[in-house]
Amino acid sequence: MAKQGQTDQGRETTGLEGKSLEGLTAAASHAATSGPAGGKALPPVHLWNPPFCGDLDMRIAGDGTWFYMGTPIGRPALVRLFSTILKRESGKHFLVTPVEKVGIRVDDAPFLAVEMQTRDDERGRLLRFRTNVDDWVDCGRGHGLRFEAAEDGGLTPYLHVRADLWAKVTRALYYDLVDMGEERVVDGRPMFGVESGGVFFAMADAKQVRDAL
Repeated sequence: MAKQGQTDQGRETTGLEGKSLEGLTAAASHAATSGPAGGKALPPVHLWNPPFCGDLDMRIAGDGTWFYMGTPIGRPALVRLFSTILKRESGKHFLVTPVEKVGIRVDDAPFLAVEMQTRDDERGRLLRFRTNVDDWVDCGRGHGLRFEAAEDGGLTPYLHVRADLWAKVTRALYYDLVDMGEERVVDGRPMFGVESGGVFFAMADAKQVRDAL
């Protein structure tokens, strides 16, 4: 595989394994326009199975900040670009193109759910979430919520964005979910949770929630 600065059939090439942010941007931009929509939709990273080219000094912190070589990536458009070629396999995260794959570190979830809208449709309530990279996700079947125990004794919600990629729901939105929650019997147990898109997402045992209030 050609390294950054080398040529392939007379053309300069840049790979994800290159050391400059410019090289990464060029490779990501090329990959993002490799789909049938020519960049108007997310590239089909789920169809790409390129060889692993090593780990990259890129990290997504728990607050959603992207770092490259220890420095925050301050350009939202660049973060959005890299997010479109993000893939998760066997619990690890990678940036991928049709020809190469590099590993990156993710402290928690790769995305944050930072805004929530509520609307009613034929199925009842529908919750729509906006991520920190401006993707809108309708919560329901196929894009569910899961709740994990937090260090403070509460719960941390996660929203399924696509493939095996999740967004951590901010604490403020978590409180909004609790406010609209209700009790239902799930598999014979009273559970507290929230409905969206015709699906009930259980948060916790209803008695535990009542005792905590």
